[in-house]
Amino acid sequence: MSGWLSLLLGLPALAVLPAAVAVSDRTDRYSLLEAGFAVAPAAVLALAAIGLAGRARRRQRAAVGRVRGLRAAQIGRLLGWLGFYLAATGALALGVYWLETYLAE
Repeated sequence: MSGWLSLLLGLPALAVLPAAVAVSDRTDRYSLLEAGFAVAPAAVLALAAIGLAGRARRRQRAAVGRVRGLRAAQIGRLLGWLGFYLAATGALALGVYWLETYLAE
């Protein structure tokens, strides 16, 4: 169960930031800077996916037989790390933007 939940949380973790950027690009209502608010949910989803994948791996090690969902946990862990890297990159970009505007004043 943890493996599949990891996969289900890893997918939106990876998709939240590109979706926010796409929405800000296609509408006049949101700017690209406002799309940066998607960094926090992406990071939370990614860390949850990584944690659930680790839980599934620990269950596999403790089990006598084969545990279902281990492959889903591996994919969820990969998606979680990719989502976390995207969130970290987005946070870094927001930090650089803030620093530029702070120093320009």
